[in-house]
Amino acid sequence: MPGSMPGAMHALDFLESPPAGKSPPVCVLYGGERFLKSLVRTQLMKLLAGGNADVESSVTRFDGETAEYRDVVDELSTVSMFGGGGPRIAWIDDADEFVDRYRESLENYLAKPRSTGVLVLAVESWPANTRVYKISQPYALAIDCRVPEVAGSRSKIKPVDESRIKRWLEAWARASHNIQLSSKAAQAMMELVGPEFGMLDQELAKLALFVPVGGKVDIDLVKEVVGGWRTKTAWDLNDAVADGDAAKALGQLDKLIQAGQDPLALYGSISWSLRRFAAAARQFREAERRGQRPDLRACLMQAGFWSDNVDKAEEQLKQMGRQRALKLYRWLLELDLGLKGSHSSEHAARFLLEQLFFRLSKPLGPQGRTGTGPTMR
Repeated sequence: MPGSMPGAMHALDFLESPPAGKSPPVCVLYGGERFLKSLVRTQLMKLLAGGNADVESSVTRFDGETAEYRDVVDELSTVSMFGGGGPRIAWIDDADEFVDRYRESLENYLAKPRSTGVLVLAVESWPANTRVYKISQPYALAIDCRVPEVAGSRSKIKPVDESRIKRWLEAWARASHNIQLSSKAAQAMMELVGPEFGMLDQELAKLALFVPVGGKVDIDLVKEVVGGWRTKTAWDLNDAVADGDAAKALGQLDKLIQAGQDPLALYGSISWSLRRFAAAARQFREAERRGQRPDLRACLMQAGFWSDNVDKAEEQLKQMGRQRALKLYRWLLELDLGLKGSHSSEHAARFLLEQLFFRLSKPLGPQGRTGTGPTMR
């Protein structure tokens, strides 16, 4: 029997405004952002509880690697004895293997799901071109637990929706840590930490120790507290990379790695910084294609640089040059894939980061061009 709230939505939208109505018979949590998944799980359990405070008694957790299909279906077909008449909930964690192993059986189930239970699949991916996805559409509530991307972007590499994460960060600081995060402080945290929701939450908890309840956190406190000296070093590293100072960037990288910093975590901060330059370069190019005279400063502000940091960002983008700035998204994607695959060891990961620094070094930039004016050569 279909529920009254099927559809697809992003985790941040789900957390902000949970859908109303009868519980759907199928819920899918997909994506690799585990902190978002944990928040969604808590909210989803409240939604499925329907006023039942003891909803946990109606939940059976399964491991996707070992779960048997018959056990899951038996659970979904059983009327709860202690759940106040609510549906049984079969929750399958790491369910990708389960979906692959029982794909045909799942397709049959999803074509006519049980009205006595709710099947929850927590998976990494939920491709829209699969039959199991298409069959589940009339019944399933699918929640996207990935880092949010800019809607409507025609780029193959979707830019991260920085403004959406920033809004969440400010709201989460108030709701869960009882502190007020200024807009510039939120921006600084994203630059230093990257779009890592779990790490952002940990840093908010740390900041809450330095201000009174309901107190305001400014950018200076973020620079001082978030990561201590590592924060300053990471900040200097990002600046050196954008300045094209490869020697300084290599020195800062060495300090951070010697201190035990994970290269993959450093990539999050570096990529967060460089993606804004890539976004500004694309906006500049698109304005030219429309026959307009683009304003480089306006492009930088639209890409996420605040007003008192635009002058510096403008000089950095000019030294970087148009061609390299427009290649940043591809370079960062290649780097991300390498760090998670062929170059996942510390030494290999370091090599990839160093390669990026050299690609952006000043000697390889536009030769004999000052970059003055709005042309951004």
